[in-house]
This record gives sequence, C-alpha cells and structure tokens, in this order.
Amino acid sequence: MNTRIDYAWSTPGGVLERPGEVPGATELWGYNDRFTYRSGEQVDLRVHTTADTFDVEIIRDGARPETVFRAEGIRGQRQTTPDDAYARGCNWAGSLQIDLTEAFVPGYYLVVFRTVDEHGRVVEQESFFIVRPSSPEDVDLLLVHATSTMLAYNDWGGGNHYRGLPDGDRNDTPSPFSSTRRPIARGMLRKPIGAPRNAHLDVSVPMGWEPRHPTYEWAWQRGYSRHHNDAGWANYERPFTIWAEEQGYRVGHLTQAELHGESDALDGYPCVVIVGHDEYWSWEMRDTLDAYVDGGGRLARFGGNYVWQVRLDLENGVQTCFKDPTADPIRETDQSRLTTAWDAPEIGRPGAATMGLTGLGGAYIRYGSAVPRGSGGFTVYREHHWALKGTDLYYGDVFGQAPLCVAAFEVDGCDYTFRHGLPYATGEDGAPENLEIIAMAPAVSGGGDRWEGRVPIGAPAAEVEGLLQGIYPDGIPPHHQGNGYGSAMIAAFSRGDGEVFCAGTTDWPYGLEANDPFVTRITRNVLDRYLAARSDDGEEEL
Repeated sequence: MNTRIDYAWSTPGGVLERPGEVPGATELWGYNDRFTYRSGEQVDLRVHTTADTFDVEIIRDGARPETVFRAEGIRGQRQTTPDDAYARGCNWAGSLQIDLTEAFVPGYYLVVFRTVDEHGRVVEQESFFIVRPSSPEDVDLLLVHATSTMLAYNDWGGGNHYRGLPDGDRNDTPSPFSSTRRPIARGMLRKPIGAPRNAHLDVSVPMGWEPRHPTYEWAWQRGYSRHHNDAGWANYERPFTIWAEEQGYRVGHLTQAELHGESDALDGYPCVVIVGHDEYWSWEMRDTLDAYVDGGGRLARFGGNYVWQVRLDLENGVQTCFKDPTADPIRETDQSRLTTAWDAPEIGRPGAATMGLTGLGGAYIRYGSAVPRGSGGFTVYREHHWALKGTDLYYGDVFGQAPLCVAAFEVDGCDYTFRHGLPYATGEDGAPENLEIIAMAPAVSGGGDRWEGRVPIGAPAAEVEGLLQGIYPDGIPPHHQGNGYGSAMIAAFSRGDGEVFCAGTTDWPYGLEANDPFVTRITRNVLDRYLAARSDDGEEEL
C-alpha cells in the first residue's frame, strides 16, 4: 500500500527566508537560545546580518505593549548557515546577551531586530521569549503557547513538517525534523492590522464561485511566509492575551516545551488555557496535561485541530514528526511513540481521551472549497449548558457566523449520533462517555475539486484519504469511512477531579478580538467557573 503523504496544496507560496535566497538583499534574522526563561536568567541572542550594524528592541507585548530594552549600533556579523538549518539548527554564535533583571516581569516578549538597507528602508525581523510566572499565585490564567505547532509550520531556512525537501518551498516533501534553534518565519509573531485570515469571510457566496486563498496571495505580495497564518503569537495567543488582560485577568505564559520537560509544570495553576492552533503534542506533554486535569485542574481550550504526536529532543532542540508511521524508524522499538496521528492503533492513545475532540473528527470549514457556504458559526443544541449562561442563546440559534466566522479554518469534533434532536458522542473514537456536545457546525475532511484543476483547492480531500490509509494500515475504521463529513464542536466533560472545556476551532480568538458578545460571554463563563472552582486556600470548593 502506498502510504506516502503528499502536501502539494496547489496554492501560491510565500517568500522563502534563508541567507543568500535573494542576492543583494539586506539580510537580518535572529533567534535566542530557547523560548522560555525564569527571572534572573540570561537571554542569548544570535543574529545574522549583512548590515554593518543593527538595533534591538524588546517589547513586553499584550494589551499595553511596553518597550523594556533597547540597544543600538550593534556590530553586524555574517554567520554561516547549514543548508539543513531548518532540521538541525543554525548554530550561530551569540551576538548579544541580556540579563533578565527585575524590569523583565513575567510575560511575553517580542524581540525586534532592526536595520536599514542601502536605500534607507527599514528592515525588521522578530523573535520572542517568555518569562514564566514566579508562582501560580501570581496569575489567574496560565496560557500554554502551541510552540510545537509553530515548529511544525515554521519554514524559515526552507523546510518544515509540510514541505521543503530537497529545495525549500519548491518541493512539497515534508521534513520530519524541525529545529527550535533558528529564526521564526515572518508573520507568525507580528503582522500588520488587516492581514487576511485562512478562512474566507464572505457573507454571501454566489453560484459559480471559485475558491481563492487571499492569505497566500497576500504573503507572496508582501514577502511573508506562506504559513504566516498557521501558527504563532500574532494569530492566536496575542488576540486572546489582549482580550484577557483588558478583562482584568492576570495572564501567565508557558510553552509546550515546559510541559514536555517538566511533569509538574502545571501544578498549582487554577486554570490552564490553550488557544488557536494546537495541532502537535508529545506524549510527555499529554502526560503533564492529563495529570493536571485528573488531579483537579481546569483546562479551557479555545483551539482546534488536535491531531499529531511528535517527539521533542530538548537537549538538541529538534522536533520530530514523520506523520507516515511506516517511515518512522522508532516503529521497530516503540510503536506507542510513533509520530503520526494520535488515533493510530499502534499508539493506543486516542486524542479525544485528552481533549474530548480531535481534528480527525472535524477538519475544515470555509477554507477554499471546504464548506464554502457554511454559516461560519456554531449552531446551539444544549441551550441550558452552564457555558451558555447569560448568552440568551436558544436551541438552533447560530452565533459567530460570517463575516466573523468563529467556526472556521481547522476544527475539531468527534464521532456522534443524534437522539431526540440532541447530539451524543458514540465513544468509537475514544471520546469520553460524559462528553456534552453544546454546539456544532458541519465540516469536511478536505475540499473537492469541481474546476478540473484550474483553481487552488487548499486541503484536497484525496490527501486526507491517503493520510488515513497510512494511519490505519489494517483498514480505516467505520467512524472514518464515508464522504469525509465531520463537525466542529463546542463540548465539555469532566475527568478525574478536573474539567475540560473545548471550543473546537482554531478561530475562536478572532471572536474575542472582535468583542463578539456571544463569544466573549461564553469565554468568561468558562474562565470564571474554573477560577471559582478553587477557594482561597487552594482546596476544592464543595
């Protein structure tokens, strides 16, 4: 059986970022030795530039951005970059070391590298780091950044988990390796207001419509990565952080890397939040999150597309994901750690057991030809659920629809059935027995081509079929057979002593950014319930 996974999306690409790609252009890129630090530690910035000098500005970002550090006229250095830096790192020498004094309070920091070219035009590139909270008592919410998904899509240097071999974006053979020790693709950390989203937001789609992908066209025209919208602070965590801070919540920050390396990373936090696109997780990350919930923690996940297992080598800074389980060399020694979809039989750990929902049960809405005329919103089924308190939503109501499109791009669901007008999880895909499906929206596993190859499709349904054949070599199970129909879902369940709420869509943060009354009220209901679940002395309230 041919289990090759082809990620040729037939869409225009963005600009490939790597030294020497554009002869004569002024180059400036930088990264730091890791993503997360504690107060008092030192950040090592590593910069490559063809300019004589460059400047650095560090901004604590959020609802009220504040510059906390500047350095100007730093001597530039041309650094040697391996051809496969995307896989094994740049290994650049340190350019500037910054002590995290008391001025660097816990939070998310943008590092902006800046110079001018020979024509006097400003050239900028960004990196980031997080200063983690000193104590769980210092924050209300702990936001876990989906850095493994950022690594999967980061195509700086020419490769990522979707394309890049052997010659960058001109070839769609994915790299199974992605390094943490390289710059981050342009647009993932910072972008101008008004940049298009992956989802199309048209209120009305006429007969004869042909799909477009404005996000790719915009990237090509403006010199951004084709993956600028797929992951990162600028797209997902930043809109949530701004909204939460404006609402008065104290937000702490952490990355998935800490969950991977520290089994107690979440201990003591009353509410853990995940937003946007959290497609990739390691076994250890799941262990940390599951133990947190089982022990009484509250997980508020306003994100979607939970699919892949990865392996993360913290010592060497490399993330591994083969996706095709037959290509992963660990298959011969430990099939439970295969870097493929969590629902693969060899792994034995269905994704829905952690999140309640998975990307394989949902997929795409309003992305190219995938459900192009869907409402873009959620239809309410369990109108009396606590998450909907005060929303004035009734059974059958729709919220978040176009032009907002909260239920859009990549979404999560589960195998389900209807009884007496209400949806129920079947459990065939590992979803919890006590899962309450609150709202839904139709989704498909991929788009169909009705134009004989004349227009870009985005995520072709044929690719998903090949993917499932690779995940299930002994036969695709009944709940994944058929026409690739799925559903976005908002759902909640309890496990152990804890609770999980899941708004299964990548684009929930855009509803917060727009201050949509339904999205914001539901979000507050979840966060306030979870924060109130612990008394002042840290014990569970009765």
